[in-house]
Amino acid sequence: MLQLWTFLVEKLSLFSNFKLFESSWLDGGGDGARPAQRAAAAARPRRGDLLEVPRTLFTHFGIYLGDNRVAHLIPDILPVLTDDEGLLGSAVTNERLILGCVSKCATVRVDTLEDFAYGGSVLVNRMDRTTRARAFANEEVAGRAEQLVGATRYSLLWNNCEHFVTYCRYGCAASRQTEKFCECLKSIIRDQRSVIVTGLLGLVSIACFGVAPSTTLPTILIPFTLWMAG
Repeated sequence: MLQLWTFLVEKLSLFSNFKLFESSWLDGGGDGARPAQRAAAAARPRRGDLLEVPRTLFTHFGIYLGDNRVAHLIPDILPVLTDDEGLLGSAVTNERLILGCVSKCATVRVDTLEDFAYGGSVLVNRMDRTTRARAFANEEVAGRAEQLVGATRYSLLWNNCEHFVTYCRYGCAASRQTEKFCECLKSIIRDQRSVIVTGLLGLVSIACFGVAPSTTLPTILIPFTLWMAG
């Protein structure tokens, strides 16, 4: 039992310190990067610059188009429901965003810099310093972003705002935020104590709800899958 409690505490600690979908390739190396980050935040963006806004659980990305405009990929349910340009052009609310995530619908849209920032601090081109990929010329980056404006499919892990900007700026869609999240899940799956925990939870569900396919099958299949994947 002591090992089980240790396992749960370790994993809860991991998630409590893990900023979901924050791109660690932007960290730039601890305290020494802070002056550079402050300088990037204060820099005036140019057309084609890659912009990022740190959020509570993730980092949002966009491509600056000039004239206070930013192209960014954002989940949105409204394009599925209406063609009204006036409604579609309004700022995306949290409700529209959440329903867009659930329905896997998104838009590459152009918003003002203020709407894109949504009260956060805008950082410019930090990814250039840490990725090996060579950035296109700024005008080409902006042109690629403008060509993609419109409705698109959304995937939290495989087609998000970071995939959009890396494709526009470097020619290869990638997301370090996705990689970091998957690494976290992999560490949990490979820990054999996960098998014991899921097995015990399954036995508890059987004790509470009785023996039935809905309780017995998960109790057997989930621990077995974790055991084989570990």
